[in-house]
Amino acid sequence: MRKIISLICFLLPVLACADQLQIRSDAPNRYVVVKGDTLWDISEKFYEDPWKWPNIWGLNKDTIKDPHWIYPGDVVFLDRSSGTLRINEMGMSGAQVLRDGSGGVRFSPRVREDMSTHDAIQSIPVAAIAPFLSRPLVIEKNALKDAPALIGAREGRVVLGEGDICFVSGLTSDQGDKWQIYRSGKKFIDPDSGELLGIEAVYLGNAEVTHFGEISTVSITHSLQEIHKGDRLVVPSTETATTYLPRAPENNISARVISVYGGVSQAGQNTAITLSKGARDGVEVGHVLALYHKGEEVKSEGENYTLPDERYGLAFVFRVFDKVSYALVMQTKLPVQLLDRAQKP
Repeated sequence: MRKIISLICFLLPVLACADQLQIRSDAPNRYVVVKGDTLWDISEKFYEDPWKWPNIWGLNKDTIKDPHWIYPGDVVFLDRSSGTLRINEMGMSGAQVLRDGSGGVRFSPRVREDMSTHDAIQSIPVAAIAPFLSRPLVIEKNALKDAPALIGAREGRVVLGEGDICFVSGLTSDQGDKWQIYRSGKKFIDPDSGELLGIEAVYLGNAEVTHFGEISTVSITHSLQEIHKGDRLVVPSTETATTYLPRAPENNISARVISVYGGVSQAGQNTAITLSKGARDGVEVGHVLALYHKGEEVKSEGENYTLPDERYGLAFVFRVFDKVSYALVMQTKLPVQLLDRAQKP
């Protein structure tokens, strides 16, 4: 009995790992990393669940949060016996293994060039989310009410854009001369409870103060949309893109898609979506959620049926506010639609 218990204890970690590592039927034995790859992309070439890449890379597990050990040109090997991925296996610590005529083994050192961490691949496509990290996206009710306001422009102009000069009240020099321009947008409403979750702050452009005063002079340095009298100025966020560790939530989070960036009703891969749950609900940066379409109502032979909800993709949470969060669609077989469900996979 003791031997049986010991055997079970020995096998449990292996069985748990096997449950996590589902190798794709078309997985290659090796892959050469190219510029633009991400850890997610590479893992997806080998496994059914690429978001579990921290569990399947066989090297540097202690520093897996920092992927700066994988570069374009590296060769990724699939170890099918252990179900893990390894990089540039060359014997001991990169040394070249040589054998002499007598059967002995000697090691010949090989020069290794370490590339800059700027050349390393990222865990997810950071370029797709970088604009969302430098802009406050969700505000509380009346949050912009007390922000510095654009009160007018030269020659009575009412529609402003890049290169135009305008005048702003309420600016102070202690917060710097670089600002962003916003106006309040649509309200985020919880589709289940009806609660106001926040208000979207619509980013309009950037501005630079040329003269501080009771009425400050400001130059619009970049405009994404038309800028009008009454729009508000906000100090840019200092948050920057970082390395993300994908993982499933510990709790059973279930959210709804309440907005698609750009004001459209559907989203595809690498599109940012807004979810109806945030930090107060346990959502964290790095959480991976499965996307579901609600099952359709059908009628057959006089009976009404509700089809099962259909899982069709994955979303990666990259920014979290108190009541809502933003996620990047990483995989999808169907268009993401408003009110679709995002929950723990």
